[in-house]
Amino acid sequence: MSVQILTALLSVLLLQVSPSVAWKAVVNHTEGNNYQLVVTGQIAQDYYVHPMSDPYVGTELQVEGADGIVLSGEAREEFTPSDYKGETVVTGLYVLSQDLELTGSGKVTVNGTITWSACSGDFCGMPEDYEFSVSVEIPGGARNEGAVRDGDGTKSGKNAGVLWGLILEAILWGFLMLLTPCVFPMVPMTVSFFLKQSDTPAKGRFNAFMYGLFIVLLYTVPICLIIGLTWAAGGSAVTADIFNWLSTHWLPNILFFVIFMVFAASFFGAFEITLPASWTTKADAKSSKGGLLGVFFLALTLVLVSFSCTGPIVGTVLIKSTQGEFWTPMVTMLAFSIAFALPFSLLAFFPSILQKLPKSGGWLNSVKVVLGFIEIALGLKFLSTADQTYHWHILDREVYLAIWIVCFTLLGLYLLGKIRFKHDTPLEYVSVGRLVLVIIDFAFVVYLIPGMWGAPLRALSGYMPPLQTQDFVLGSPIGSGMTGNGTHVIAGDDRPSLPLYGSEVSLPHGLTGYSSLEDGIASAKEQGKKVFVDITGHGCVNCREMEARVWSDPKVLQRLRNDYVIVSLYVDDKTRLPEEKWVTTASGKVLKDVGRVNSNLVLERFGVNSQPNYFLLDGEGQILAGPRGYSLDVDAFVKFLDQ
Repeated sequence: MSVQILTALLSVLLLQVSPSVAWKAVVNHTEGNNYQLVVTGQIAQDYYVHPMSDPYVGTELQVEGADGIVLSGEAREEFTPSDYKGETVVTGLYVLSQDLELTGSGKVTVNGTITWSACSGDFCGMPEDYEFSVSVEIPGGARNEGAVRDGDGTKSGKNAGVLWGLILEAILWGFLMLLTPCVFPMVPMTVSFFLKQSDTPAKGRFNAFMYGLFIVLLYTVPICLIIGLTWAAGGSAVTADIFNWLSTHWLPNILFFVIFMVFAASFFGAFEITLPASWTTKADAKSSKGGLLGVFFLALTLVLVSFSCTGPIVGTVLIKSTQGEFWTPMVTMLAFSIAFALPFSLLAFFPSILQKLPKSGGWLNSVKVVLGFIEIALGLKFLSTADQTYHWHILDREVYLAIWIVCFTLLGLYLLGKIRFKHDTPLEYVSVGRLVLVIIDFAFVVYLIPGMWGAPLRALSGYMPPLQTQDFVLGSPIGSGMTGNGTHVIAGDDRPSLPLYGSEVSLPHGLTGYSSLEDGIASAKEQGKKVFVDITGHGCVNCREMEARVWSDPKVLQRLRNDYVIVSLYVDDKTRLPEEKWVTTASGKVLKDVGRVNSNLVLERFGVNSQPNYFLLDGEGQILAGPRGYSLDVDAFVKFLDQ
């Protein structure tokens, strides 16, 4: 399979990322202090939206209140009505307007949001938002700017240990890439080039240094540009929103899952994924030129040729570090690229090292197949994130574990030579190195198996779905408070409570709590307890680690169960709230799903926008202690609870 076919597949999926309506906002002066905001939308072909008059799924125009801006009357709409099964819908051109009175002088900024759901036939997509900001220069000397909230989109106070963990993982992947069949064949080319180009030792060392630097820049600069441009376009909050969307929305997660499965199939030999030959041919041809230009194009050739092996790993490293962060993706990408470039820089410094390296052969295909199995295991995490965020229940913990157990069992059989793929050479005997890998692999499988009956598997807690999604847990019989789908059954009611805003929900280790702060505070006041606020997310790896490795400690469990009412606020839950639960912010924006309501709450009330974070409140809702972020120090967590 060529890269063109893969590109076509991805293009079909990526088409859905584009907005179904292209909006443009302007503010026109009418007379005196009176202005009119006009937002024009061009609805994509074969799509329709519902008009503002629809009380359930109608389009909404929200204009943020600010100094110097007064709304006059109600928002209006203009469109040519269309009919779909007896409903009045909007197709083609759609114009929304709002009369404004702008007081004062100088520059006034009008901010707002349009929310709509686009439909095609009987299928309607998820709600979409378009945020606009239009500046108007009012004659006069005084400056009167609209009040625009300065949101900081980076995660404040991220634990340094987490960042160093991500950096270490990126470095390990960078070194491992040298052994892949896409990268290893570049070793002789590198040595040959620098043997020819190095007239003097000093020049050779300089070229080797520049070669490594070019590799690092080719990996890191594009990521920095993407993040920088989004930040420049709308501030760091926009960058955080994009990364939050990448981390939690179903579309990118399903897309990444599909990409990983496609790459795994390629590694198994089903087809070959390569960049267009013209790209690498042109780059390779220009690398024959002398000087720094030749060094640059050799580095570019390496990056392009290695794409099919490094691409999915780079994606994994980046997505794990994009939980609303600004700097972390750039730092982790820098760490990966330095580790990836270092072996080639050393070879450029000391070409004689090549003589000690093993020759290309069948072992490279074995590395590729092993990476294929790893791709399957890693790719499931993306599907699991979407599954947890949207409550699909298609990849609960026991299903996830079953796939991993089968996957790593097959990997062990492959290493033993019991399974062969298309490009494998027959395995005459099992080397000591392979035997060590087989022992490690099957030991890992044995470790996984008890998880099918509810073993916590703490070392993998960040990757596994929560234990409460498992249908059967040994020692928790029916009637103990856990239902088949892992939700908590309230005494006297045979209906499990759903993880909706305001409901009582099940938590890890048999704990129960609330999903709304108000209900949790009310319950704590009634029971004479304190409130433990758990700011978390379905896609939060560190949250699962905290629950599995810290909450599970008997000293912690005793305190959480006896002294506190727990409130778990999921900031990435996509469940849509009933209208009476919607929250309107001070700027006039309406928040309609659990995650946005909780994100706004924790930012306004607790001043944080990262997870995990923990706070202690009294029965009146006053903060006693916090925030406390990610840390696996159990004793320190106990001291925190005892405050």
